[in-house]
Amino acid sequence: MSYIKSRKHAPSSVTQNRLIGTTVAALAASLSLPVYGQATPSTPSETLLPEVRVTSSGAPASFKATTSDNTKFTQPLLDTPKTVQVIKKELIEQQGATTLMEALRNTPGITMQLGENGNTSAGDAFQMRGFGTQNATFLDGLRDVGAITRDVFNVDRVEIVKGPSGSDVGRAAPSGYINLFSKLPTGENFSAANLMVGSADRKRFAGDLSRSLSEDGTAAFRLNVMAQDSGVAGRDIVNNRGIGIAPSVVFGLGTPTRIYLYSQHQRQDNVPDGGIPSIGRSGFYNANAAVDAGPRVRRENFYGSINDFEHVDADMGTIKLEHNLNSQTMVRNITRYGKTKMDRVLTGINTITAVGASPDTWTVSRSRQGVNQENEILINQTSLTTAFKTGFIKHDLNGGVELIHERQVTLGSVVGTAPAANLYRPNANDPMTAPVYTGAVSDGKTGTVAAYVFDTLSLTDAWKINGGARMEHYNTDTVATTVAVAPATGLVGSSLGNSGNLKSWNVGTLYKPAKNGTIYASYANSYTPPGGTNFILSAAAGNQANSALDPQKTTGMEVGTKWDLLNNRLNVTAALFSTENDKQVTQDPFTLTTIQSGKTKVKGAELLAVGQITNFWQVSGGIQKLKANQAGQLSGAAPGVPGVVTEAVRWTPDLTATLWTSYTMAPFTIGGGMRYVSEQKRTITSNTNLATQNMPTIPSYAVTDLMLAYRVSSNINLRMNLYNLFNKNYISTLNNGGSRIVLGVPRSFALTASFLF
Repeated sequence: MSYIKSRKHAPSSVTQNRLIGTTVAALAASLSLPVYGQATPSTPSETLLPEVRVTSSGAPASFKATTSDNTKFTQPLLDTPKTVQVIKKELIEQQGATTLMEALRNTPGITMQLGENGNTSAGDAFQMRGFGTQNATFLDGLRDVGAITRDVFNVDRVEIVKGPSGSDVGRAAPSGYINLFSKLPTGENFSAANLMVGSADRKRFAGDLSRSLSEDGTAAFRLNVMAQDSGVAGRDIVNNRGIGIAPSVVFGLGTPTRIYLYSQHQRQDNVPDGGIPSIGRSGFYNANAAVDAGPRVRRENFYGSINDFEHVDADMGTIKLEHNLNSQTMVRNITRYGKTKMDRVLTGINTITAVGASPDTWTVSRSRQGVNQENEILINQTSLTTAFKTGFIKHDLNGGVELIHERQVTLGSVVGTAPAANLYRPNANDPMTAPVYTGAVSDGKTGTVAAYVFDTLSLTDAWKINGGARMEHYNTDTVATTVAVAPATGLVGSSLGNSGNLKSWNVGTLYKPAKNGTIYASYANSYTPPGGTNFILSAAAGNQANSALDPQKTTGMEVGTKWDLLNNRLNVTAALFSTENDKQVTQDPFTLTTIQSGKTKVKGAELLAVGQITNFWQVSGGIQKLKANQAGQLSGAAPGVPGVVTEAVRWTPDLTATLWTSYTMAPFTIGGGMRYVSEQKRTITSNTNLATQNMPTIPSYAVTDLMLAYRVSSNINLRMNLYNLFNKNYISTLNNGGSRIVLGVPRSFALTASFLF
């Protein structure tokens, strides 16, 4: 009897030639070396997919995925009525990507965020289709929380699901979510390693050890490890140092009952980057004419302190149990506990002061930020996957229940006044006052109980209806202790709570004019209750986290088509989408009271192409065009004061595009790509004079990368990655106040030696 398997693209036997194009960027570009085939059905009733192997001719494994690892998707990606992009480890390796943010450059429509004014965002912070998605990151289908820059050393693939996704993952997914999947034991025997060196004294090692533990192949072990110590090209002092280890074991491979035990542990010891002043850049403005005309600062300038630090401890452990009741039905339970601690002191910059006529004497004010935060999550998910018929209708169904406990504790601190820095010659050795913890604490908790079901009804071979629903009860509590406002002294306690029921759903209809093509239309919604993204509630009337407010509601519609072309080697997806977020906090223009009538509307189109043009020519590309605006958004109004009307959406470019392609001519593989991001708005109010605004936008930019790989032998590959080939000087991120920027990485390189035995 064949059994349903958890991974819908179970690895085939490893061949030594599969590493052909994977030699890149210096010291272990993501610890995943082995390339695996597709061998497991995505639903109980599907037939096995043909394996994708690296052949003796040196053809690489395809960038194209045919199925999702997400058990809630009951059909192959071709027949899933929404935009889903899978970034496989083969693509991640070719590019020498080592972080989630680097991997996400392969999908259009995602931009990074820097933070609020003098504060700097921690960890992975990004926008997708006009909405923040920082707290919609998942690992193996389970919510992943914590302020951490995620490394991909233990990531098999990254799946990006676009559009409102409340029925998939619950609260706070207005524009979609990011789902990472761990590397798990497969029963293969191999040892793989990546050694990377590169610009800015970059050094990295990643290893992947896989062993079968029993003669019958039912028990297996896998260990992924990573260590790095790297500067940042184009930056002085900034440094990223870390280690990671991810052991995993499985019992029962190939039997009706399988149990996976796995964990992941990361330590980061970084010198964080607070950016540089935006003076001299296109769009810079200062009321002082001399400063307004001032030259740029050196991109290498570090305005922080040698005592700035960022310590991150991230640990999680997972137990996954799967049991096949028969060839059509599988029960699955997964339990995870995770904890992330982040302790950071970062020095940011603010106002430029012209001290004297000479720019040599000008200064920029600095402020220190202390963040001490701990995130904790305990989650249990039980699901059933099955296939059956009711009359002539075939059903592919997945349903389950989910129990989640999440907690975030943040310690409050104060810092003394930091000395101003010389604008053009900052001194990192200036004495700085360390943050002092005041006893203030914010303790936020959210408990969730949810039930969900997804079903695909195959009416005929050509017509299908796909739907899903999720009912969840949430309860958020925030207990805070704050420092009393003078003349009072001591600490003041407060407690706020918010709870409710969320009913999320999606429905899609698809028509297959041919076996290799689909035309679809879908509708979905999601909700974001107060405190739904960070467990913190507020009593402030104008705050979206006010505990008395209703959840924000997001609805989305999408029509599109998907085709597998060139003998199913290349998938092309085209979609039109419209998303509307309602119940945002605004002011009534007549009574000036706080109401929930603000809206954000996003409309756009997206085109993706992923796969092979020939067996040796790979491509992954996409382009997204969108228009985003806000309606009914008024703030700051008072009697006699008109207030501020917000119409645009910050950090949402109208056009983004990404392309990567590679060609293998054994023993060489050559590749390259480009990324384009159009102008991003910082100033988004309609009644503002842009001529007097500092950095109202981030200018558009295009960046080109190259890769060359050489297979030395069946066991060794060398790969060179050249980033920002034309040394484009561009702004990657800008803070909300417009005073600080982080530039994109200048021309730099990474050389990777990959070994497989």
